[in-house]
Amino acid sequence: MCCQGDALVQRVCELYEKISSLESLKPSQDVNMLFTQLVLTCIPPSPIDVSKLCQGVQEIRSNLIRLCGEAEGLLENHFSTILGSYEHPLDHLAIFPYYSNYLKLSKLEFNILSQHFTRVPSKIAFVGSGPLPLTSIVLASNHLTKTSFDNYDIDTLANSMALGLVSSDPDLSKRMVFHTTDIMDVTTALKDYEVVFLAALVGMDKMEKLKIIDHLAKYMAPGATLMLRSAHGARAFLYPVTDPCDDLRGFEVLSVFHPTDEVINSIVIARKYALPVQHSSSINSQEINAGAIRLPSKCCEIETFNPFQKLGSMIEELAFEEQL
Repeated sequence: MCCQGDALVQRVCELYEKISSLESLKPSQDVNMLFTQLVLTCIPPSPIDVSKLCQGVQEIRSNLIRLCGEAEGLLENHFSTILGSYEHPLDHLAIFPYYSNYLKLSKLEFNILSQHFTRVPSKIAFVGSGPLPLTSIVLASNHLTKTSFDNYDIDTLANSMALGLVSSDPDLSKRMVFHTTDIMDVTTALKDYEVVFLAALVGMDKMEKLKIIDHLAKYMAPGATLMLRSAHGARAFLYPVTDPCDDLRGFEVLSVFHPTDEVINSIVIARKYALPVQHSSSINSQEINAGAIRLPSKCCEIETFNPFQKLGSMIEELAFEEQL
């Protein structure tokens, strides 16, 4: 393949071949070992731009993201089942191997949200909560202790498992609700949320992600905040990328944060424009390739003070000058 002269790309492709040959992606010694190697390969800061990779590697990346998503879902199912066997599941969250990452990620998201949202939100939606809704649990337990969380997932079993984790907690059982529905079918209810979180694996490819963002822009309340997760550098082999300059039509992007430690996801925070924005009824690949789907604004980078420097991370602020 044209890109395989790059040692990083070659290593990722080698791991993809091994992962795609596995009979099952359920947690096992082989699965854990290969995905650990993949994560360790992709975590170090890298200047690679995955959008410029050749077609063959692009296809491998797309397939790899789906494999990672499937493996992540199976891992969460596995540990949610174990946690559900305890009388008080929330007392044992630390058995999940990536729990410390969720603590750090949720702390980062709360700090970033606090910079741009001056009051405590009363109601938050989390889209793509899954069977182990750790972000909602950590935020509700540690940071937003008076806020209600509506969690959306299309999987009935995942929601049932998630509900089982919080049902024994007298506080969270009242503040966390689980809805089994496709977020694309949620319309006027989206106006009730001051903040909407969009999980990284909701919208596995560019087309899916853009349709969901377009839907949120149409139905969220003017001035409401969107928090979404993306990926940067080689980490984009693990998760889909949301381009803050091109993909968030209808939103004013406030900041983008790229961790450089073991927290894999980038964090994007945006605010829905107060003025109405025209929305197309459909998005097609020709429009995307032609760059027709763009923010009604000019994207530029500015330097800002980094409050997270002690975490070994970098932050970039994106300012938008409206062209109305």
